[in-house]
Amino acid sequence: MDELLRQDLNQLELILSRTQQFSVEYLEGINSRRVSSSGNGTSLPALPATGFGAMESMNVFEKQFYPNILASSGPRYWGFVTGGTTPAAIAGDWLSTVFDQNTQSANGNGDSSALLEMHTAEMLLDLFSLPQEFIGAFVSGATMSNFTGLAVARQWVGQQKGIDIARDGMKSSVNVIAAVPHSSAIKALAMLGVGSNNIILVPTIVDREAIDLAKLEACMETMAGEPFILISSAGTVNTVDFDDLNQISFLKQRYNFWWHIDAAFGGFAACSPAHQHLLAGWESADSITVDFHKWLNVPYDSAIIFTRKQHAVLQVQTFQNSNAPYLGDPMQNFNYLNYVPENSRRFRALPAWFTLMAYGKKGYQTIVEKNIHLARVLGQQLEASEKFILVSPVRLNTVCFTTKEPHNRSSMIETILGQLRIEGKLFVTPTSYQGISCIRAALVN
Repeated sequence: MDELLRQDLNQLELILSRTQQFSVEYLEGINSRRVSSSGNGTSLPALPATGFGAMESMNVFEKQFYPNILASSGPRYWGFVTGGTTPAAIAGDWLSTVFDQNTQSANGNGDSSALLEMHTAEMLLDLFSLPQEFIGAFVSGATMSNFTGLAVARQWVGQQKGIDIARDGMKSSVNVIAAVPHSSAIKALAMLGVGSNNIILVPTIVDREAIDLAKLEACMETMAGEPFILISSAGTVNTVDFDDLNQISFLKQRYNFWWHIDAAFGGFAACSPAHQHLLAGWESADSITVDFHKWLNVPYDSAIIFTRKQHAVLQVQTFQNSNAPYLGDPMQNFNYLNYVPENSRRFRALPAWFTLMAYGKKGYQTIVEKNIHLARVLGQQLEASEKFILVSPVRLNTVCFTTKEPHNRSSMIETILGQLRIEGKLFVTPTSYQGISCIRAALVN
């Protein structure tokens, strides 16, 4: 054995103790740490011929990189809908690294990681008041969750046309309808060969980001019975707007489509009795994306894809390892790697399980409602200011605003954001809403 590796194994407790000390130091100082880069570079060490060992490597990291590690997991980082990490989630993530499980089978072979993933998915269905008619699988984030749901949707369209797309490829076009799809859904369609330019965009309601139902149904009529995919928004990026999911659930009874809902962070409205009406009807969807390194406040990377159990055969057709007989019959022996793109699957469910068990429904109701309250307070302060106006009502946890002065808005906003980057105290992002240059602040920590 390499001598440095032997040395590290012999002082593993000391290494973990130093790691714990490092972690506590970062978290206790997070309120004073910068949330944007200072622009100071760092000299990059070369690969050593003879290693340093874990403790000295930690010293090198502390000197070279740690000063520029940003407080993106802290309460002043309002960009990209980035959550923090609850104490329980940190514990679960640490243990998922220690256990280093490749989560696969749950067929009584002693694989507790897969059983825990299934259990966590069931608890999440309970948290979101969704029926147990869904199966949940953990993936790396909303991009892969949207990819997975839309991949099964593509297989469903092929089935309707008598084509096994997973085996035989795309032999005809796949129609996709949406109003304000997230960039990750568009990216997923590009990766799936459907084409990012082949989305039929239906207009939104005036001054909203929610789909116009009358125009949606008119578009559905033009399909003349052909199967298609509908991507609905349960919380748009700029204004957290929701399509009328309840009305769409009625359309599903009349038209032949796969219904995919992107609820990456808007799904957590289900945790609040005052806001759960925004999701009425989503239980009729075929697939649902929810991101967990957002409002669940677990570490990157973590999300789930919910698909209806009735589509299990389609899901396995899409992702099965068909040339791996040592894995057994994918329809008889449940194995997560036949349900999602990844064969190598980190134990992502463990941090989610820990935080759900630690804080329960009440804890997440408190987190969600506190964030919504603070977003509304920010919105009220902006509205009362002499400099800014809201471009949309604060519907949930995201505040989209711009300058009152309409001239040179883009340059004014860039100046504001540039000053914030210099100060490093607050991170928000620029965006555009209905052609207006804006600033966007998302509170999920």
